[in-house]
Amino acid sequence: MVSKKITLKSNKEAVILFGQYDDNLRLIEASFPVELFARGDTLTIKGNSKDVKDVERLIDELLKIVHKDEILRTQQVESAMNIIRSTQRKEQEKIFSDVVYLTEKDKEIKPKTLQQKVYVDAIRNYDIVFSIGPAGTGKTYLACASALQALKEERVERIILTRPVVEAGEKLGFLPGDLYEKINPYLHPLYDAFYSMIGPEKFQRYRKQEIIEIVPLAYMRGRTLDDAFIILDEAQNTTLEQMKMLLTRLGFDAQAVITGDITQVDLEDKRFSGLIQVQGILKKVKGIKFIYFSQADVIRHRLVKKIITAYEEFEKRKQ
Repeated sequence: MVSKKITLKSNKEAVILFGQYDDNLRLIEASFPVELFARGDTLTIKGNSKDVKDVERLIDELLKIVHKDEILRTQQVESAMNIIRSTQRKEQEKIFSDVVYLTEKDKEIKPKTLQQKVYVDAIRNYDIVFSIGPAGTGKTYLACASALQALKEERVERIILTRPVVEAGEKLGFLPGDLYEKINPYLHPLYDAFYSMIGPEKFQRYRKQEIIEIVPLAYMRGRTLDDAFIILDEAQNTTLEQMKMLLTRLGFDAQAVITGDITQVDLEDKRFSGLIQVQGILKKVKGIKFIYFSQADVIRHRLVKKIITAYEEFEKRKQ
């Protein structure tokens, strides 16, 4: 049993780090076999040598967030804990130091799990990347951040975002307006990622200048896309033909990231999902990378992981 004392710079820093009613400390104690004692601006960690070092490393990373943002969310604590628990020290350094994109408000977009790090590295090194896994694993968000970074570095001239428009239980025909107005709400989740990174004003300016283009997948037919970063979202709802059509749109100096969750196919016959079938068709093609996420990579409310696991178990029982 060893003991390590950490003296913080101020009471304010301690309040942010410890959390309301020391909630962050209780969360850490529930995840690591250590005891934490907070007194004023001093934190004491007690446990075996390895666990104390792990928690000391965790506190160091959390303090970096506190120093930069003066706020610490439960999600950030959980993400940092997951990295410390699941990776070796060298890998931790790579993940914590990797900045995919710096937002307009100087917020650093970083991978938050080892698999997210593998994903962003794949996007940097492959022209076509498939990202398959449950909701909340950062598939689309990190793809958008990577696209903006490519735009900033002038590796591409435009970003093209596309989705198949498939009715998920709701009938588009009952929505008001013309075709664009009907599909616009369906594409809105893609707007949200960009709003958080570049703000709505810059996003709308980029859209008017066609630097960022958001279109339904059906409208991509016949185009050749040069100097573009293409993101196909919700790809589990493509057909075999649509997937082939999208992948053959790539022109010179273009790259594509295809994201989807094969457990949430809204097609009438789920077996004919283009994202399911493409894994067998392209798995041996060099220059294409498939990245798979699991519920361990979910970066959302802590209950989301439990919900995903419960549904997976339900599907297994049903089969």
